[in-house]
Amino acid sequence: MRPAPASRIATARSTGTAHRIPPTPADSDPGPGLDSVPGPGPRPGPSPDPDPASDPDRQPTARRFAGVATMIGSGLSNQTGAAIGSHAFPVLGPIGVVAVRQYVAAIVLLAVGRPRLRSFTWWQWRPVVGLAVVFGTMNLSLYTAIDRIGLGLAVTLEFLGPLCIALATSRRRADACCALVAAAAAVTLMRPRPSADYLGMGLGLLAAVCWASYILLNRTVGRRVPGAQGSAVAAGLSALMFLPVGIAVAVHQPPTASAVAYAVTAGVLSSAVPYLADLFTLRRVPAQAFGLFMSVNPVLAALVGWVGLGQNLGWTEWTSIGAIVAANTLSILTRRG
Repeated sequence: MRPAPASRIATARSTGTAHRIPPTPADSDPGPGLDSVPGPGPRPGPSPDPDPASDPDRQPTARRFAGVATMIGSGLSNQTGAAIGSHAFPVLGPIGVVAVRQYVAAIVLLAVGRPRLRSFTWWQWRPVVGLAVVFGTMNLSLYTAIDRIGLGLAVTLEFLGPLCIALATSRRRADACCALVAAAAAVTLMRPRPSADYLGMGLGLLAAVCWASYILLNRTVGRRVPGAQGSAVAAGLSALMFLPVGIAVAVHQPPTASAVAYAVTAGVLSSAVPYLADLFTLRRVPAQAFGLFMSVNPVLAALVGWVGLGQNLGWTEWTSIGAIVAANTLSILTRRG
């Protein structure tokens, strides 16, 4: 999974995958940006044949198309990064790959968030520390589950965390039906069979619990700490926690150049690229559309695992994954406002 700034609200995160900034709906004013900075020289006069990119009537459609394209790229990047990171498991193990990913996430978020540590109060530090612990535990349990049960099933089980948060906060009958569908699909995925890896499934569910906790802590941190400073500090603390782990892994089994390259690539594709992509996306598409697309991540994970890693799933697994995605989609589409 990828890191998210603490100020990202629970709506966008809980309806989809984790991990970024407060979503700015496409219909709202995103504030000053690069496009609004006046350049040198005189302002251009009216043109009889305006450029389509500058046509106000065409800008919303173009912006949303760009946002959707970025969401697709972000999702594929996230799941591809996890698949590439799995190639380093034989040398570094899941814990070593997660350690490298935490380092990459810390570098990116600290560079963007630029936290002012001296201004933090204990009231702000408490949820930030909790976020750091949950962040590391979530990624470690997810990557260990990927190593044991495959990318598609691990991400699907993890997705139950934000889905439960979204459904538990509602009192609608439609959401109750969606919850039953998702629960039945989860039971089907974890049904007893000779080849079942219950430890791997348990780790996937632990990742789901961590993701749900991550959403709640993110909301608290977002309220107490301005901007992305809270997530940046949490990522930095998590990286510090994994520093002894990284050293122990390197001493016990010296990593190869290819294994380190796989782990770093996983960190970039699953942390840096999705984070920067969301900075672009959340200003161009509504939070509801963002949540709808994020719910497709289990399908993307299953496809990437199948194509990239040769992890084949049976029709029962595919049906269960589709049911969980459909439950989340139906829940979002039937909401008002």
